[in-house]
Amino acid sequence: MKIAVFNDYRVGIVDGEQLFDVTSAFPALLQDLPKQRINWMIAHWDEMKGKLEQAKKSAAAVAIAGVTLLPPNPGAGHVFAAPANYQKHIGELGDRAVTKAGRTAREQGFFLMAPGSMVGAGGAILIPKGSSRRFDHESELAVIVGRAGRNIPRSQAMDYVFGYACLIDATMRIEPGVGEEERSMRKSFESFTPVGPYLVTADEVPHPGALQNRLWVNGELKQQANTKDMIVGIAELIELISSVLPISPGDVIASGTPEGVGPFKPGDVVKIEIESVGSMTLPVRECEERAPRAY
Repeated sequence: MKIAVFNDYRVGIVDGEQLFDVTSAFPALLQDLPKQRINWMIAHWDEMKGKLEQAKKSAAAVAIAGVTLLPPNPGAGHVFAAPANYQKHIGELGDRAVTKAGRTAREQGFFLMAPGSMVGAGGAILIPKGSSRRFDHESELAVIVGRAGRNIPRSQAMDYVFGYACLIDATMRIEPGVGEEERSMRKSFESFTPVGPYLVTADEVPHPGALQNRLWVNGELKQQANTKDMIVGIAELIELISSVLPISPGDVIASGTPEGVGPFKPGDVVKIEIESVGSMTLPVRECEERAPRAY
């Protein structure tokens, strides 16, 4: 099943180029907490799956082109991210790299990105107004957690996956000696974590460890790899994260970027496509206002 969040946090089931609004299947108590609908759905999936399928039968079809797609889980409690998780990416940033040479996600662990940095396929990547810093694209598979757990061994970890989405990790790079902010902050500007276009349930992605992952800037292919090239696979990432703190339904795991990371600027258009998961295209724009603390 492909599940979309759109407009004012309504929920739809995607079928081809159309979606069916199934928001009526959710409890009324969530009307005041619309961002939490997907967390609720995932946590109550055994009950909700049938309700969604039933609601689809009576729902009118809406053209996807006529709605604004939001992040497929706008209320995610955590956005975990894996650094240095493709061998060919390690070292390509030169003196802008913050992971020590020879270290990978296995040694470094994970870092966090602000959930508020997420934007959907209907949004844009916003660059700070007037900035002279370098901003890069990173093309990643997002894993959506399906069950709460702690200390999960990798042999059981895939049972905790609900689904997948495409994720672009936009990053403000450090400038050695000038700007060397914390990694989590540099990746947490508003709109710096595009996720989407939909949440694709795990049953539709039978081989998540062997997916083509590509990203284009202005139609030029910049990143191309396969998730089989990840140093730390999905199961080990879940083991690693859950060894530190509990994971919860709806949490998002950005599984790391392959080589080809590079800059983009206002006026560019970025497209990501991951096999069996989908594709989305977002424009890059400059923020309308200059922040009181400019970057």
